[in-house]
Amino acid sequence: MINLINRPRRLRRHPAIRSMVQENHILPANLILPLFLIPGEKQRKPVVSMPGVFQLSIDEAIKEGHKALDLGLGGVILFGIPEEKDPAGSEAYDAN
Repeated sequence: MINLINRPRRLRRHPAIRSMVQENHILPANLILPLFLIPGEKQRKPVVSMPGVFQLSIDEAIKEGHKALDLGLGGVILFGIPEEKDPAGSEAYDAN
């Protein structure tokens, strides 16, 4: 065991270092809201496997984006859901 007379405090000298080694705090600005988009208007379909999560049309997603902004969230990430799905995932290569 090392017998230290003075306790080193090198991690506390500068505010930038202190902020990196401090306890973790989760703030709304650190969070990103995922939004699942579907074609159409005024659509809000629940995702059965994820309670409280919905597939949204563009107009509904814009409303959710405004709510996220008002809550101070760090951002949103958009996931497009194609109209038709096939085993090859050919809708993912659609230019439009």
